[in-house]
Amino acid sequence: MFGLPLAFTTPWILVALIGLPVLWLLLRAVPPAPIRRRFPGVVLLLGLEDDESVMDRTPWWLLLLRMLLVACAIVAMAGPVLNPDTNESSNRPMLVLLDGSWASAPSWRQQSEAIVATLEEADRQGRDAAVLQIAAPNELEILPAAIWAKRFVDFAPKPWRPSEAQFVEAAGTLKDQSFDTLWVSDGLQTAGRDALLSTLRELGDVTVLQDPAAVIGLRNLELKDGELVLSAHASNAITRAPEVQLIGKDPTGVDRVLANGSLVFSGEQNAETAFALPAELRGRVSRVEISGIDSAGAVYLTDDSIRRREVALIEADSEQEGLELLSPSHFLKQALIENADLLEGALPDVLPANPNVIVLSDVAVLAPAEKTALLEWVETGGLLLRFAGPQMAASDLSRDVEDPLMPVRLRAGGRAVGGAMSWGEPKAIAPFHEDSPFAGLVVPEDLRVTAQVVAQPDPNLAERVLAELSDGTPLVTRKIVEQGQVVLFHVTANAEWSDVPLSGLFVQMLDRLAVLSASGSNEAAAMEGTVWQPIQVLSGQGRLLDGQNLSGVDGEALLNADTGLNLQPGLYRSGKSSFARNVLRPDDVLERVRWPDWVRVTGFEKPAAFDLKWLLLVAAMALLAVDTLASLVMSGRLRGTSIAAIATFFLWIPEPSQAQSLTPSETTDEIALAYVLTGDTAVDDLSYSGLYGLSNVLFQRTSVEPVNPIGVDLEADELAFFPLLYWPISTVQSLPSAKAIEKVNDYLRSGGMILFDTRDADVARLGSSSPEGRRLQQIAGALTVPALEPIPADHVLTRTFYLLQDFPGRYASRDVWVEAAPPDAEQVEGMPFRNLNDGVTPVVIGGNDWASAWATDRFGVPLYQVGRGSTGERQRELAYRFGVNLVMHVLTGNYKSDQVHVPALLDRLGQ
Repeated sequence: MFGLPLAFTTPWILVALIGLPVLWLLLRAVPPAPIRRRFPGVVLLLGLEDDESVMDRTPWWLLLLRMLLVACAIVAMAGPVLNPDTNESSNRPMLVLLDGSWASAPSWRQQSEAIVATLEEADRQGRDAAVLQIAAPNELEILPAAIWAKRFVDFAPKPWRPSEAQFVEAAGTLKDQSFDTLWVSDGLQTAGRDALLSTLRELGDVTVLQDPAAVIGLRNLELKDGELVLSAHASNAITRAPEVQLIGKDPTGVDRVLANGSLVFSGEQNAETAFALPAELRGRVSRVEISGIDSAGAVYLTDDSIRRREVALIEADSEQEGLELLSPSHFLKQALIENADLLEGALPDVLPANPNVIVLSDVAVLAPAEKTALLEWVETGGLLLRFAGPQMAASDLSRDVEDPLMPVRLRAGGRAVGGAMSWGEPKAIAPFHEDSPFAGLVVPEDLRVTAQVVAQPDPNLAERVLAELSDGTPLVTRKIVEQGQVVLFHVTANAEWSDVPLSGLFVQMLDRLAVLSASGSNEAAAMEGTVWQPIQVLSGQGRLLDGQNLSGVDGEALLNADTGLNLQPGLYRSGKSSFARNVLRPDDVLERVRWPDWVRVTGFEKPAAFDLKWLLLVAAMALLAVDTLASLVMSGRLRGTSIAAIATFFLWIPEPSQAQSLTPSETTDEIALAYVLTGDTAVDDLSYSGLYGLSNVLFQRTSVEPVNPIGVDLEADELAFFPLLYWPISTVQSLPSAKAIEKVNDYLRSGGMILFDTRDADVARLGSSSPEGRRLQQIAGALTVPALEPIPADHVLTRTFYLLQDFPGRYASRDVWVEAAPPDAEQVEGMPFRNLNDGVTPVVIGGNDWASAWATDRFGVPLYQVGRGSTGERQRELAYRFGVNLVMHVLTGNYKSDQVHVPALLDRLGQ
């Protein structure tokens, strides 16, 4: 309209604006002028003044106000829309087609706003609509566009990409329909996309909504030469360098950033960065995140592949080999000590510790009980690494029949090459085969083998050889035993038979065999026949969710299958092993989608359409109110007092703190729960909402009818009016003065109770390791706090109103501290509880963030999430019950310890 981004849904109503001049004339119309007659008596009236005057016509400014009022109403009825869709209108339904993958997550908010705006525009045009997500197909329903605009909040990006089969399924669903399509693309090329696009072209017009930014995903995190090397991949070449964070748990179990780095793409699609971390710190890394990108592709979960392994080296007396095992050589210890935790001792002692790897060096004979236990350990996923030696060569181990704990059968006597008593020269190591776990390792030319135990030729020998000498003799062999494996080096672990233990190749070979890390244990052979249970899964926006309610996944599928609804990216566990299936695999490639020329591709730069109808109607109502007020004033029907009252009505705006306007002095005849004002607005608002929700529960369930909670200033307000004082600990609150401390001590001595809440989940008992816990220690150090103990099972708080065993809030720590029972409080025979009729505990200390669990708005709707699903609601209910018990305890004391209550309590407890 006149070059402005404005349109009308029913423009014909604007014709009514032509009638405004007619309205002006009607409002200005007056009766004909009277005939003028001279009357002599008029002379007597000359000089008199009339205190009240009545106007003979409406003032121009009031007419203009009324004209503007009518104009606002007319324009509003015409349906004005700011920034309307300029596309040609169509009678076909609107189809919103979503790729809906993790690649859409970074711009999901902008996409959602654009989609809702499109659906609202379709609704203004009277069109129906349908929404279909390809990555997680939903039922195709053609409904009024307004319904889909409200339902769209239920859609969310999935942590996987749509498959070719899903594109084919979508094309079949849409066939024989008629739609104008808005395809919300994730920006990545996928097999099957072109065929679906051809189908959509036959159904109607196609418009693509796509974020122009590149899609970035983390592809791999691996251990190379003692460093963690992170690799990332982008859908097209970029120049920026996003920040990445290595995140893991500190000793208290709290997630911390362990290291930071940058991914420098430098105009390429691939980027790498390395992190040099100590082995102990490296083992704590649980995930890697790209800062500022909310998508599952920007999160990489870690598993056993970078964990510090436990390796058992068995100590034994070589003269009693049948009972105990020999210790590994010096070279083997030096190779393992930097990157693994070493366990030493007899085999029966180390097996209960369930190590990741057990190393036997030149051990030929095991006791039957040891052999059985070791075989069971291998079958459940253990790695048994064996080294040859003179004793193995001289024994009958695995001669005629293959031993279960040996990968191959051996020839008697071994083999010596090179030296005065042998034929031939020492043998070199042949290059590793492509299918060997050692593939890619460079073999030093000067390495030589002078002796070895020789494998007997068997039909399965070739597939078990991992490394061989230049003449084809096996050097390293391996056999899979159910979920575990047995590996044999046909040489010694020291330099007696070869130069291998003296070289860096030895450490690299151990690493590839998953002795130093689990990076080599996830081969298809090791995964075959296993079932893995999801522990945590990723959402499309990169958030970790509980996955233990999902079905287990076959090991081969976990390793090779594409992610989807039945195989979601996340952390999986089987026995003692963990495996992270991430969004991208090391060899995955992200390719930017290229659309044909006939497809119109748009971004998010277009402003959303805005319906001006209701804004104009509100303006018309405001003008009507002003017109009414002005008419009353001009007619003399409005007095000064009335004007002030109306002005107060229109101008008064209640303050958010109106509900808290009571002061402590005004509560002498009412019960009110109080909280300490910390100076942190967010914490104070949370405290009010929490006690407000608890007050409502008390009103509904008990005879206690508290008024709205009150915030108290320890420096100025009187505390004696309140039975319970909730004190949330905030790091920004200042320490109380000596006067305030004395006031709090008087309050505690007079029978009041303070609930201290560090809101930190009590990460280290009384929160001492958290900033809030340290601030609590500073505050409580000046208070007269009695000796404390965790709530015992027979404390009155466990049965004051409800029978409780746990006292959760938003967190569910069991450690809640109360005044310790006196030393002489012993349980009397026949009584289920100790006699604790000694008053009310003056302080209760915990870190479960009870206010968040209690908090509701004025309609009773919880303000903060507690847990997930029905389990979370159960936890919230227990938090309310704890709050009720707390208030009833402070109001009634320990009367529930009386003998008269014992029969009823025993009946409730089922005893």
